[in-house]
Amino acid sequence: MKRPSRSRERAASELFAALYPRLAGWCRRLVDDDETAHEIASEAFTRLWARWTAVAEPQGFLFVTAANLVRDHWRKLERERRALRRATVEAAVAPPAEQADPSVRMLVQSLPDRLRVPILLHYYADMPIREVAALTGRKEGTVKADLHAARELLRAHLRRSLDHTY
Repeated sequence: MKRPSRSRERAASELFAALYPRLAGWCRRLVDDDETAHEIASEAFTRLWARWTAVAEPQGFLFVTAANLVRDHWRKLERERRALRRATVEAAVAPPAEQADPSVRMLVQSLPDRLRVPILLHYYADMPIREVAALTGRKEGTVKADLHAARELLRAHLRRSLDHTY
């Protein structure tokens, strides 16, 4: 691994000292949370450092990257809000489950981790397959195959339980 030059390190340090407070403050106004704002600003600088030699305008890169990270944060919050609303409505409207009928939640919990995690992220957290793949470190095709396999297992369990109730 190549060691960064002193001038590169010095330039990065000077840029960090000059822009980090402003970038973190800007993020703070957008996300309304100090810790999240600092995480976003730090991540923007980390991404800049990874591309340091290829970035012509570091300040612009930092603010565009931070804006994208803020947008991702907002989307995540909105997915969480929708999931919470959905869960709250379903809990209020759903009739009490009979003991003989296995609930989908219990069936999902019984899946192996490899299949359960994509199901929870995709269907319960409302994440697109691309995002599930990134979070789990798997290829999109693998996530699709895992979702398919999980649905087939759930379908088979539900069929068996329905066959036994009649």
